[in-house]
Order: sequence, then structure tokens, then C-alpha cells
Amino acid sequence: VFSCLPAVTSPCKILKCNSEFWAATSGSHHLGAEEAPEFCTALRAYAHCTRRTARTCRGDLAYHSAVHGIDDLMVQHNCSKDGPTSQPRLRTLPPGDSQERSDSPEICHYEKSFHKHSAAPNYTHCGLFGDPHLRTFTDTFQTCKVQGAWPLIDNNYLNVQVTNTPVLPGSSATATSKLTIIFKSFQECVDQKVYQAEMDELPAAFVDGSKNGGDKHGANSLKITEKVSGQHIEIQAKYIGTTIVVRQVGRYLTFAVRMPEEVVNAVEDRDSQGLYLCLRGCPANQQIDFQTIRSAQASEGRARRKGPSLPVPPEAFTYETATAKCREKLPVEDLYFQSCVFDLLTTGDVNFMLAAYYAFEDVKMLHSNKDKLHLYERTRVLTPGNTAPTGTHPTLWVALLCLCWLCLL
Repeated sequence: VFSCLPAVTSPCKILKCNSEFWAATSGSHHLGAEEAPEFCTALRAYAHCTRRTARTCRGDLAYHSAVHGIDDLMVQHNCSKDGPTSQPRLRTLPPGDSQERSDSPEICHYEKSFHKHSAAPNYTHCGLFGDPHLRTFTDTFQTCKVQGAWPLIDNNYLNVQVTNTPVLPGSSATATSKLTIIFKSFQECVDQKVYQAEMDELPAAFVDGSKNGGDKHGANSLKITEKVSGQHIEIQAKYIGTTIVVRQVGRYLTFAVRMPEEVVNAVEDRDSQGLYLCLRGCPANQQIDFQTIRSAQASEGRARRKGPSLPVPPEAFTYETATAKCREKLPVEDLYFQSCVFDLLTTGDVNFMLAAYYAFEDVKMLHSNKDKLHLYERTRVLTPGNTAPTGTHPTLWVALLCLCWLCLL
């Protein structure tokens, strides 16, 4: 499925169509007959939106899912394809309709079903933010390049894939511009659901416009909640004891998850599973080697004092101004603070400070061990020669590393 997803640069705007339809019809699943015309108006507006983007969405799975879903809803609600398409007023859930069902099957609540007669499950955390920086389920902290599409999570219950794109032309600094989460169908709890977010599109619904797990009896054990419109959503998957937080900070996305160890390790064949960044970390040749940065800074520093100045990002943060800016939000000089300084020096974009801040806020909410919130030492040491990215001239890479090194002293 991942290979069929559209490129990150695609102008397809199906996510916007999905979001507008859900915003217009939220709470309308049990409309009375007198309100059906209002739902049909929103549905026709939805269809019109998909037609406008049909040309650019031809190869997008979310687009085709939306088109088929519209046809089905038209039939179910006896809607005419001809009629007004103006968006109706936003609707809200009526009092008492919390989307929570007290009669959901016990198997659709992880803690109740799997641990009824045993100790509470051990929860783990994984997060990705900034340039990007990865905190794995084992609390390993890495800074990686990982340009393009990479799997974050791949187990029996869900898949998560991110796409990272260059922050500046010609730079090895990348950030997350697209996120795809696939929740697999699970017993009587949920149907398969796909969530997609990308730059400037953070929907509060799955790609089919729904906000829960579908038509099954335990559907509400999976649901999306919008915390801040266009900036912060939370997905609760109670049937697997999992919470996912997705944010848009500036132009880019951040990801954080809390998941039981039992679910983390639920794979058919772990040895042949392949890459899974949240569990195994970034490949060695995709990690930034800070030992090499040290030696490069030492050798190039002397040449820099004698030669021309190095190119700098647009905002031209110095080490002093970057650390001062990061201290505004991150007073403890841990790896989140260091990541903030590193990102300001490499990108010049102050939003990366906020990305580090919110990443740590998510750790405080999601991590089960409050003694491990702060990390101070990198837990992976690489051998020399793993940092030069394919296709990048070594001199340019060394120059970038020299520019960033001061933040790590």
C-alpha cells in the first residue's frame, strides 16, 4: 500500500475535502428526516470538492476511497446529485452523545481484555520531530537524515510511515512533511482505517471522513480527537492500548506514540521484519555521527579562520542566539534542548524550537517512566564514515557539520 501513496509534492487536496465534509456533518450520523436535506447538501459539496481535485488525485488511494464513499452515502440517504452545494452550518454532537459505547466488547479495551488477571502492561514511547530527531521505544535518541519515505512502526495491528523532505535546497537537513497511519482491521472492534496528514493538512478524520473505527460493535475503541484545529490531533486506539499524537508545527509534522510492549513486539517474524525506526532506530549510514563532526570541526575551524566564511541559514542564528532562544521553552539542557539548538543552526527556522518543545511536552504526557523524561547522553556511537549522504559532495557536508558543531559543545 505504501508504494501506491502519492508523492509528497502532489497537489492533490483530497484531505481538505475530507476535513470540510466532516466539519460540516459532525454529529449527523443519526439525523432525523427533517435534517436529511442538510446532510445531502454537505454531501454534494463533498462530491463537488472531489471533482475539482480529480485530475491531481488520480493515483491517490484516499481520493478513490472518498469517491466510492460518497456514492454509497448518496444511496443510503436518498440524496439527489442535483441541488444546492453550499456548506451548511457546523454541527456539534448533541449532549450525552460522547461517541463512547458502554456496551463495547471487552476485547476492544486492551487493559480489560489482555490483562484482566495479570499486572498492568508496560508502556513504551516513540517520537519523531525536528530535523528529524528520533526517540525509539528503547529510549535511544538519534538524529537522522532519512530523506524520503520510511516506516516508523510495522506490526500486526498498525503501520506508520513518514516522508521526510529537505528543509533547505541542497541541505541534508530534513523534516517530516507527510504521515500515513494504517490501523488494520481487528476482530469485532474496528475496520481498517487510514489516516493521512501532510504539510498544511492535518485532518481531524480518517481518509474516508469518519472519526472512529467504522461499523463494527467496538468501533469507538478507535477515535480521533481534534485538540487544536489544524495543529494538534490525538488518536486513541483503546483496543491496542495505544495513543498517538500528531502535530503540525510551522510547515512540518511531529509524531509521538504510547504503546504497550506487547503490541510493539507483535510481529509475525521479527528477524525478517526489516526496518522499523521506532523499534530498531535509523540505519547507521542515516545517522549523524557527532564524533566525525568533532574531528571535522577541529580540522576545518583553522581553515575557516583563514579562508572565506561558510554559508549560513537565512536567519543566521549564532550559537549564543540559538541557545538563548531554546532556553525560552526548554530550560533543562538535555537532548531536546541540544536538538533545538542544532535545528536552529542548521535551518534558521524558529519553528523547530517549538517542535522540540512540543515533542518534550508529548513525552511528559505519554512516557510511563517519569524518571526517564530527560535524556542527556546519546545512546549510539557510530564508526567513522557513516555521515556523508549519498550524492552530496564531501566538502559541502563537512562545511555544514562545522557550522552545526558549536551547538554540541
